[in-house]
Amino acid sequence: MTSVDELTPLDPTVLETVAVYRQLAEASRLLGEFKGVVAAIPNQRILLSALSLQEAKDSSAIENIVTTHDDLFRSAADEHLAQSPAAKEILRYRQALDVGWALVKQHGLLTSNYIQHIQSTLEPTRAGFRKVPGTVLKDQTGRLIYTPPQDARAIVDLMGTLERELNEPAGSMDPLVRMAVLHHRLESIHPFYDGNGRTGRIVNVLFLLKEGLLDLPVLYLSHHIVRTKPDYYRLLQQVREEGDWESWVIYMLTAVAESARDGIRTVNAIREALRLSKQELRAFPFYSQDLLNNLFTHPYTKVAFIEQDLGVTRVTATKYLNALVEHGMLRKLRAGRSNYYINIRLFDILAREG
Repeated sequence: MTSVDELTPLDPTVLETVAVYRQLAEASRLLGEFKGVVAAIPNQRILLSALSLQEAKDSSAIENIVTTHDDLFRSAADEHLAQSPAAKEILRYRQALDVGWALVKQHGLLTSNYIQHIQSTLEPTRAGFRKVPGTVLKDQTGRLIYTPPQDARAIVDLMGTLERELNEPAGSMDPLVRMAVLHHRLESIHPFYDGNGRTGRIVNVLFLLKEGLLDLPVLYLSHHIVRTKPDYYRLLQQVREEGDWESWVIYMLTAVAESARDGIRTVNAIREALRLSKQELRAFPFYSQDLLNNLFTHPYTKVAFIEQDLGVTRVTATKYLNALVEHGMLRKLRAGRSNYYINIRLFDILAREG
């Protein structure tokens, strides 16, 4: 049965509690620190490449779409590879995030149409909002726990309301609290036949970008959510059954704080790996900043990437990479007919964080 209360406007005073304010202060402080750490990385394409893959992997894992780092990075490096179904799904997530970010950067808005565009990138059937009744949510035992709105017109109307809430001027509710409330709204409307959770998690980071709390889409809540998945689903349902918004919002603020803390550690580790690798590369006559950037933009690089980025021949690119393998900076992996060169330091950071 659909609860009407959690799909109607929320009185913000119900969230003006000591517990919410305490967790909000922590989340805001760490998010600000994380934003500063990200800004200190000279080539931010490195973070976008590495961290967006990590988010895609974690967000998909929440929906039981699981693969290894090896499979994912190899698939990301070679679009012609016979990719596993899980890797294909995860790479579509990263593509959907890129699509959403481009729209927000261009227009400064998060519209209902943009959300549909994000979802259709995740799920290429392009079915749009649900039009046929019958969608229900069940727990792991198969017990019915929630029936989202069934009427197609009601779904369109509710998404129109959500669009206004996503884009209205800042009011008395802090943007991080608004994000938590609006994420619950989107998940409860459950407007799509598939991909609702992943779409909602992409909308989270896009909302933070739109509100100016991030400059790049590199703060991801999915790593925290996948570690606390039972709490995530329990608290989603607790709002529906008991109207317990406070516990839900505190959970989401905690996710922001923990994700920012993890992000600070990861970005600092990448920055240190960059420093050490730059020192080692300087000993080689073929050192260049473009080479360093390549090795950190692609956890699994290839000869073709070096050719393109450095403007050298295939023979020269192969020579460079093999020299770095001999030195111990890279590890060479033969898969099928392709050779991949793994940035050991970067891979170890990303695998540890995963």
